Amino acid sequence: MSTKDKAPINQLLGLLESRYAIRVLWALKDGHPQTFRLLQDSVGGITPNTLNTRIKELRAAGLIDHGNNGYIVTPSGADLLKRLNDLSAFATKWVVGQVKKTV
Repeated sequence: MSTKDKAPINQLLGLLESRYAIRVLWALKDGHPQTFRLLQDSVGGITPNTLNTRIKELRAAGLIDHGNNGYIVTPSGADLLKRLNDLSAFATKWVVGQVKKTV
């Protein structure tokens, strides 16, 4: 795979590697709008400044938006979350395998 072919995944991973970025998206996965305060509580442990920064980045990337009732995932964000569900299923299997190794 050439460097040019890797550019999109590198850009996406760069965004998602930012502290709390995936957690902000994950907190919005149920599709219900959340106010800033509710989103901060849902993510847990995130400072207002950091949350504000992540929101700006995720909005600029087209993954979340602000509607009348709060922050929501966009169709693109929902597509990403659907794909991350596969990662969640893998993580569950992986953890079980890790526990078996230590026993």
